Amino acid sequence: MTMKNVELSPEDALRLHVLLAAGVEAVRIDEARPALIALTEAGERILPLHPTTRPERYLQRVKEVLAGHAMGSPGGYPIHLRRWTRMGQASEKYLAALLKLAEPEAVLAVAYAPGLTDELARRVWWALPNAETAKVMLMHPAVQQGLMGSILADYLYEHLSFESDAREAMETVRVILKSGCLPADKRQALLAKARRRPHYLPGFLESCANELPALPARACPHPLPPTAAGEVLAWAYSGLGQSWLELMTLALDRAASHEAVYLLLDLIGQRFAAGAAAEEELTALPQDAAALASLARVTARVAEPVLMRTTAVGPLMRRHLSATLAPILQHLRQLRGET
Repeated sequence: MTMKNVELSPEDALRLHVLLAAGVEAVRIDEARPALIALTEAGERILPLHPTTRPERYLQRVKEVLAGHAMGSPGGYPIHLRRWTRMGQASEKYLAALLKLAEPEAVLAVAYAPGLTDELARRVWWALPNAETAKVMLMHPAVQQGLMGSILADYLYEHLSFESDAREAMETVRVILKSGCLPADKRQALLAKARRRPHYLPGFLESCANELPALPARACPHPLPPTAAGEVLAWAYSGLGQSWLELMTLALDRAASHEAVYLLLDLIGQRFAAGAAAEEELTALPQDAAALASLARVTARVAEPVLMRTTAVGPLMRRHLSATLAPILQHLRQLRGET
C-alpha cells in the first residue's frame, strides 16, 4: 500500500533529497526518535524526522522515498524480492541497493546472498548488528578472508555468554570454529568452557581435531600393520586421538539436542570409516579391532528410530537413547583403554 497522500515535511524532504543525492551506503531508521541514520563514505549522518501524521504512516512514506531512489520502486520493499531474498536468492545487482531501504529483511537478504563481499558485510553489520546476521555472514568465504571475519567471530564469541539455548550455542560455536577467524587464545578459552558446556564440543570435534591439547598416548602392545585400519588405530592410540576420544565420549554422553546427536554420530562414522576391515586386519588386538569396526559403521541413522518418535531434549532425550548410545560409548572407551 503506497502513501502518496502522506507528504514529508518540507525540511525532511529537502534534507533527505540532499543526502540521497550525495550518496549513501546503508540506511536504518530509529523509530523511537524518530530519525533516519545513514552510513556514508564520510561516516554516519543522522537526520531527525518531523512527522506530519501518525509516525508509522510517516516512516512508511520515508521508506517509499528510499525505495524509489534505490530501486525505482516507489511502493517500498518490492514484494517479489521479499519472496526470494531470505532464501539467498537476491540478485547480486540488487545487493548494495537493498541496504538503502531501511528494511531489516532486506539487510538480512544481503547477509544471506551468495554474492556477499567483505565490503558489503561491513555495511550489513552497521545496519543490523545481531547474532543471526553475524552467523550468516561468517559462513561466507569472502568474509572469512576479509577484515570482517575477525570482527564477527569476536562478536559471536562474546555473545555466547548470553546464549541460553544449547542448540543455538552449538551452532554458533560450529560457525566460529569453521571460519578459522577466532584467535588461538580465544579458541583455547572456549575449549576450557566446553568441559562445563558440552554442547560447545561438537564444533571442536568437527573442525579442530588436529588442534586439541594432546593427552598421554596409549601404549600399543603389538606392531600395527601398514593398512587403513592400522593407521586409524595408530591415530586412536596417539595423544591427539586419545583427546578426541575423551571429548567425543563427553559430548555424546551429555548431548543436549537431536542436532547434536546426529552430528556427533556422523563424525564418529567419518573418523573411523577406514577401520571397517579392522577385525580382519588387526587380529592381534581383537577387542580394539571390534570396537574400531563397529564405530566405522556408525551414522546418524542409528538414532533416527528413537529421535523421530520424540521431541524430548536434554536428559529425557538421552534416556530415550540410552540403549542406542550405550554400545557406541563402550566402544569409544575401549579405544581409550578404559575397559
